[in-house]
Amino acid sequence: MSTIDSLMPAPGGKNSLPAAKKFLSVSAQIWFAIAFVGQWIFVYYVAAFYIPILRHKGFEGLADTHLPHGYVSGDLVGNLAISAHVLLAIIVIGGGTLQLIPWVRNNFPTFHRYLGRTYVALAMIMSVAGLYLVWTRGVIGGMMGHLGISLDAVLIITFGTIAVRYAMQKNFRLHRRWALRLFMVVSAVWFFRIGLMAWFGLTGGIGIDQETFEGPFISFIYFGQMIVPLLFLEMYLRAGDSSNVKVKYTVGTLIILAAGLTAFGIGIATVGMWFPRM
Repeated sequence: MSTIDSLMPAPGGKNSLPAAKKFLSVSAQIWFAIAFVGQWIFVYYVAAFYIPILRHKGFEGLADTHLPHGYVSGDLVGNLAISAHVLLAIIVIGGGTLQLIPWVRNNFPTFHRYLGRTYVALAMIMSVAGLYLVWTRGVIGGMMGHLGISLDAVLIITFGTIAVRYAMQKNFRLHRRWALRLFMVVSAVWFFRIGLMAWFGLTGGIGIDQETFEGPFISFIYFGQMIVPLLFLEMYLRAGDSSNVKVKYTVGTLIILAAGLTAFGIGIATVGMWFPRM
């Protein structure tokens, strides 16, 4: 019998609600463990690929990367913005996962507070830089790419502000919820990549024009990169508040399925996109 199966009691058992709570919690922990590994692989890739390029070649080195308009001669502000956007992602993506580990939060509260402040501040700086770059240098995917990335930036700034406000009010229950929402939208750049690679792995790229990088699926994923994770998070939070056993098991099962898809996308992105470039 698997670990998950052992958490599921016989229907009508008197301990069904505690078991359902445990099932939902373990499901979320499984997803987070997979996401933690996947995001740190991404952090390693960004650091190993971009830091040597910037150190040895400067801004000009970004012209040889896959970044659209990675380097524009004479555009100092834009070149600084894209360099900062890339390098800050190392701290923000890596720091976000550390913020969500209860052991770190409980045993190193000072570290948690200062990392949290740094995380929010840098995420907002990245968002502003991203907005500038999208509307001055463009992005693959056409107007849907412009709108999707801009919406994500607005959500990051909004959620970060709300999370900080509740932390200052010492309302830690609501602070945690908005911090989780912030984590999801900050991770959109990562969700985009693993979602795209998972789609290629499952369908071969249906709905994507390989030349223009536009199409129905690209339009979807530019918004799905934040909406889908937020939807799953809201289901998890509401299921946690609910006393309905079926709701907890249903949401927990959906999270486990999402964990499997997440692992699949991470595997393909790692083997097919990240490691070959290092």
